[in-house]
Amino acid sequence: MPMKIYTGNLLGERFIYAIIVALSLSLSALTVQAEKNEPSIDKVAIVNGSVITGEEFNRELSQVKQRISQQGLEISSPQLEGIRNEILDNLINLELLFQESQNNGIKVEKEAIDSQMKSLKQKFPNDTEFENFLSKLNLSESTLKLKIEKGIAIQELIETQVTNKIKLLDEESKSCYDTYPDLFKQSEQVKASHILIRVKPEADEAQKSEAKEKIKTIQLKLKNGEDFAALAKEFSEGPSKNNGGDLGYFQRGQMVKSFEDIAFALKTEEVSDIVETQFGYHIIKVVDKTPEKTIGYENVKEDLAQHLKQEKTKQEVNKYIQKLREKSKIEKFL
Repeated sequence: MPMKIYTGNLLGERFIYAIIVALSLSLSALTVQAEKNEPSIDKVAIVNGSVITGEEFNRELSQVKQRISQQGLEISSPQLEGIRNEILDNLINLELLFQESQNNGIKVEKEAIDSQMKSLKQKFPNDTEFENFLSKLNLSESTLKLKIEKGIAIQELIETQVTNKIKLLDEESKSCYDTYPDLFKQSEQVKASHILIRVKPEADEAQKSEAKEKIKTIQLKLKNGEDFAALAKEFSEGPSKNNGGDLGYFQRGQMVKSFEDIAFALKTEEVSDIVETQFGYHIIKVVDKTPEKTIGYENVKEDLAQHLKQEKTKQEVNKYIQKLREKSKIEKFL
């Protein structure tokens, strides 16, 4: 079953209904540029008389291409054709769901739209940056409000017609837990603090030597019994400085290898020698260590039940959309 390995939060990914993804406007879209080489199409589909425009289609396609490009991947012609078809089907599904929301008498209050707009605007330092965001997406503020309105209406439709009708038995959660025990294992963790004296990558030998003398001076203070947290607050040049160097708990793979190798080798309350990484010179103190363990069912059952309900919801939404498609008139022009 498609689930992530448990690392303390089973719902690490925010759940969004698969069919609403196209309406999500995230900051990752800030760099999206209009595709100049996409053909100009007045309409790509008509759904029960409502037109899906070529402009809307190309906007979605541009975003997908941008994300793929950022991953350093290239798109073959067959892949591009598949992506185009998937985007078109997604837009059709969204239109069908919105139409059904209207058939069910769902009305979106202006206050709800304004609240979402306000939340989005707050992600930008000023109005000019927000306007640039809209410009890069080839969106007017009125069009954005319409997309938000549709998104809210669709979500309410799904909640009333699908989600609220799904019942999950406790036995289903327990069965999943028992069937996939490895998903609920928590790796060995270390709780550590550090003191960092930074060294820039372009630093010369004199600058490196100066930084090393600083860390040696701090090391001597520690050996003379001075408090680690107090010295971190006074001398450390890392972001954890104000917390006395506290890095919290972490597992392997979350820190630079040379740093974590030392941290995991230390005993609780043990302080390291000077450790060099690409960030500079560190002194590490291990505060606590927890061995690998399996998270108990009682600690995960609520998150697990929510995850399983989300998976069921996706399946039921797809069935719901299929029924809408079967009774609708859909014309495609790609």
